[in-house]
Amino acid sequence: MTQKITRLQSTCVPLNQNNVDTDQIIPARFLKGTTKTGLGQKLFYDLRYLENGAPNPDFVLNNPKFSGSVLVAAHNFGCGSSREHAPWALKDYGFQAILAVSFADIFCNNSLKNQVLTIALPEPIIMRLLESIEADPSLSVGIDLALQTVQIPGQADQGFEIDPYRKQCLLEGLDDIGYTLSRQTAIEVFERTHA
Repeated sequence: MTQKITRLQSTCVPLNQNNVDTDQIIPARFLKGTTKTGLGQKLFYDLRYLENGAPNPDFVLNNPKFSGSVLVAAHNFGCGSSREHAPWALKDYGFQAILAVSFADIFCNNSLKNQVLTIALPEPIIMRLLESIEADPSLSVGIDLALQTVQIPGQADQGFEIDPYRKQCLLEGLDDIGYTLSRQTAIEVFERTHA
């Protein structure tokens, strides 16, 4: 059993960049560990820190006015390699959802399997949201997974698509193994009747 995602209400962190790849999300040199814990400290490491190790004052995660469990990005977020460490790092940092114009397919699937909700919205909606967050960091969005809607102040509610199986797993707080185990009785009945 993992954390259920039903409804989120949060301020947002704006990352107005296209083609943020998985090596930017979590550089390859940090992939030697075998646990997910602590990867959030390395999230966006080469963007967050200068060569001398000091925090990069120009990177959004180092700006104290921005915080929240929702990351807002632009086009093609999560492109590059298929490393599952990317959603692990995002989740360990505290992000529960990512809103973007588009996502790389493998990254999107890996994220949903690791209870990080990825939501693609039309470009005008995302661009306006990014501008609104920059203007007012206290802006809070609502995400209702059951209804598949995003509530953005000053905009009409936005519907979004999600695979029904992944939606069910997120709502029930189940990974693939947990989902299978939750159907154990039905599996046993099937096995008995088809022996």
